Amino acid sequence: MSAADRTPMGTPMGTPLRKVAVAVLIGFLLLLVNVNYVQVVQAKSLKNDPHNGRVLVQQFARPRGPIVVGGTSVARSVKTADALKYLRVYPDGERYAAVTGFYSFIYGATGLERAENSLLSGTDDRLALRRLSALLTGREPQGGAVVLTLDPKAQKAAVEGLGGRRGAVVALDPGTGAILAMASSPSYDPNPLSTHNGPSIRAAYQKLLADPDAPLLNRAISSTYPPGSLFKVVTAAAALSSGRYTPQTRVPAPTTLDLPQTTKSLGNFGGESCGDGRTDTIAHALQISCNTAFAGLGLSLGARTMAAQAAAFGLGKGYSVPLPVAPSVYPKNADPPSTAQAAIGQFDVRITPLQAAMIVAAVANHGTLMAPYLIQAVKAPDLSTLVVAKPHKLGTPVTPQVADQLTAMMQLVVERGTGRAAQIPGIAVAGKTGTAQHATGEPPHAWFGGFAPADSPKVAVAVLVEDGGGAGSDATGGRIAAPIARSVMEAVLDG
Repeated sequence: MSAADRTPMGTPMGTPLRKVAVAVLIGFLLLLVNVNYVQVVQAKSLKNDPHNGRVLVQQFARPRGPIVVGGTSVARSVKTADALKYLRVYPDGERYAAVTGFYSFIYGATGLERAENSLLSGTDDRLALRRLSALLTGREPQGGAVVLTLDPKAQKAAVEGLGGRRGAVVALDPGTGAILAMASSPSYDPNPLSTHNGPSIRAAYQKLLADPDAPLLNRAISSTYPPGSLFKVVTAAAALSSGRYTPQTRVPAPTTLDLPQTTKSLGNFGGESCGDGRTDTIAHALQISCNTAFAGLGLSLGARTMAAQAAAFGLGKGYSVPLPVAPSVYPKNADPPSTAQAAIGQFDVRITPLQAAMIVAAVANHGTLMAPYLIQAVKAPDLSTLVVAKPHKLGTPVTPQVADQLTAMMQLVVERGTGRAAQIPGIAVAGKTGTAQHATGEPPHAWFGGFAPADSPKVAVAVLVEDGGGAGSDATGGRIAAPIARSVMEAVLDG
């Protein structure tokens, strides 16, 4: 064999060919594994992906199930004469947009349209037998129905109360966790996003994206805010639960409180004095929302106790209702000056309006915190019930005794204190206001959280109005948010 018949170093030519063949074989096997993974393992997720255009075409070929509130469809499908056989429509679209979301041929689904897509589209495994029956009988397959917990009157009151101002309202049934109202403002109309006209859909969506008020954002569950003095309910709960305090315990309440380890001090709203100018009872300090008393309580209780009480109320946890809820935050390992500020709902404390409603609902429910939920029942296309909601407990952040003490204190807030605007004639209301500083030179956020009737609660509500709703530096939770809460509570109680 001549030198030309051998590769360098004397290696036969067949060896590199075998290596190439092995590499090709390995590549082929990897491709085969990937194809099988996509077709088998990822099949369900791809099928249920609301952004999958091929799936969307198939799903538009059959009627999508309705989303129902109070016996009325707030999202439903209607037949059309075009290639996409069904159109999604939203009567009272803006009122429920934060919950329903939209169902778009171009942009897929959001809100409950996304969370419950498989059921609404009819592809859910629970509807398999009904799909087979439709196939055998020649009937048109349909999606199932989602029945919500929302109270139409409460939702209307929440939306009208916000009046287009940036903010949110959440109302709960304290005993079950059912969400009676979930409003985010400003809202938007989902109908232009669900048309079958591509350019029109894109124009409507881009306009919403460009809006500085972010109407697509569900402020009730997706944004967190400093709660301000509303958080004093949590601080009071920690104090009473420690066994060291009662509502009538007098605590230091100076006009200004020197923050330890700093040269800074903390004052009361408007420079006011609390109690006798030196001390005040915890009950009266909550009634008038005394900053120095509660900041001092936070210092006395310590960072660990405060963090543990916040966690017991649900801060730090994520929820699904089934819409995903942003976790609320209490700062970890806060130093003394930060703990003092956190005790009055400032520093790095941030909560969603849903979390605020959960806090007051737990107090209303004698200390038991129930899991919030939006779906009351799931029904098949023939309206037979597939699933009914089963309320369940998340925890017990305070004892019944402490909850009763907090209720009595919060009643004083509404009867004689900062929450008078939440009063309902003939009905005892318990609540707490909050006026939260959040940015230098910006008006404060206005909060109110409360429940009614105080002696037998049927509804707990939290209201947030961003930047005081246009009232400027004069904005307070009692002035701006409390009247909205009152109208929502009245709507539920009158229903």
